[in-house]
Amino acid sequence: MADAGSAAPRLVRPDHVWSRSEVLDWLLAEAAKAPTLFGFDFSFAPPIAERGEYLPGQPRVPLTAREFWDYVDSHCDDEDLGAASFLEESHRRHFYFGIADGVKAEFMHFRRCDARLNAQGGRKTASAYDAIGAAQVAKASFAGMRLLHRLDGKVAIWPMDPLPQHGSAVVEIYTRIYLRRAGMAGTKLRSRSELNQALKGLGSKPVRLPFEPNDHQTDALVTGAGMRALAASEPRAFAPEGLTPELAATEGWTFGIL
Repeated sequence: MADAGSAAPRLVRPDHVWSRSEVLDWLLAEAAKAPTLFGFDFSFAPPIAERGEYLPGQPRVPLTAREFWDYVDSHCDDEDLGAASFLEESHRRHFYFGIADGVKAEFMHFRRCDARLNAQGGRKTASAYDAIGAAQVAKASFAGMRLLHRLDGKVAIWPMDPLPQHGSAVVEIYTRIYLRRAGMAGTKLRSRSELNQALKGLGSKPVRLPFEPNDHQTDALVTGAGMRALAASEPRAFAPEGLTPELAATEGWTFGIL
């Protein structure tokens, strides 16, 4: 987790293993102190424009993101806002866990913002229905929806909510966007020299860490600097081409896909 409010972004308690509940409490406290743009690296909603439903064939599933967050939360009692039971038990047939499930491509559905990023030359994003392997995002995304449900009404969640004139907002992020904007190859960074090269490309001062950062830490720092630069200099940041009111209410959008 990183704070980009200063000239150079900084890590917040880098030696601490954060729980989701702690992140929720920290965010609400920080949002109350000063207007802040917070970023979460998970899908704020599954794709729906492609098939017309989040979980086709499943009865009584809502058709908007905000209602779907409530649906996911009501079907989970996992510890620390987890959602493993949602994927592994109650809605198992919608998620790909391995070859026994059949043809993987039949599970891989994507949002309109993913398609736009790929059309611009971005590497293929992960599907919210892919629940296996190091690159899968399903477990974090559905757990994140439980967290968003608890933020709902307390902090603006863009684009489901419009960007407020005053106050804080939460957005969905994708680190590779900022690595590419910094002129980097888009691959993970694992050294101070690579990190500071990326920060320089984003108009940020270098960080002075007493240790070599891991890729999670560099992701957070680069994204913090990138979000700040984008919000300050790009008029389309909160009004990207292709984001319709219907998509804002149902699928959401990744901040930085223009």
